[in-house]
Amino acid sequence: MSVPSAMSGSGTVRGLQERAARAQPAEQVEEIAGWWLRHAPGCAWWVGTVLPHGDAGPGELLRRVARAEEFYAGHGATARFQITPPACPEGLDTVLTERGYRRQSSASLQEASTARVQQQKPTGSLGVRLDDRPTRAWFEVWHTVHGHGGDSGAEWALLGRVERPSAYACALIGKDVVSVGRAVADTGWVGVFGMATLPQARGKGAARTVLGALADWAGLRHADRMYLQVERADIPAFRLYEQTGFREICAYHYRTAG
Repeated sequence: MSVPSAMSGSGTVRGLQERAARAQPAEQVEEIAGWWLRHAPGCAWWVGTVLPHGDAGPGELLRRVARAEEFYAGHGATARFQITPPACPEGLDTVLTERGYRRQSSASLQEASTARVQQQKPTGSLGVRLDDRPTRAWFEVWHTVHGHGGDSGAEWALLGRVERPSAYACALIGKDVVSVGRAVADTGWVGVFGMATLPQARGKGAARTVLGALADWAGLRHADRMYLQVERADIPAFRLYEQTGFREICAYHYRTAG
């Protein structure tokens, strides 16, 4: 269930989703009147979805959907749309349903006070390291947890395309990296991405340690708010973020052709 928030206006939601798109930059982006058509071969599928944020009336809406379909067909890819109701044109979800698009992957856009996340840092024996670029050890943990079936070269290249200031956090047991996450600062906000913990380290405060390190970095960047996106089906992650101070701004989902 969505939690009502004073920050849930369409401008805030649109701004955060566009920050998230810059933090997960596609290989190719074509912008048409506020719609971002994104192509990201080899990366997680959501990196290559349409971000349909520009207003459009009924007739124009159909033309833009058709243009997006042409874009993806030209790249030999499947058209997918990110549907965030406060930010996308009214009626788009219905139009896509009528064109045979199926609903896929419900997700949650969440925000928190940086100070609140800092306060939830665990005390314990885990070490922590922060880098401004991804290390191979960081990437290997992320890829072990999330990279099944993906193209590691494409995912590594995606990180190289991030232009905004970034931090890559590692939680360590001894010298071994067991949990990772990254943060990207963008116009007053810091977004959290790439959270991953190895199975043997779960339940030991590793993910909280990573979040705390990223929140400390956000504080140094003078960003008093943080945001993230999480799949609603990922109950452990949902609980972690709730316990560390994150609250839902809005739910969103995707529509996939065919």
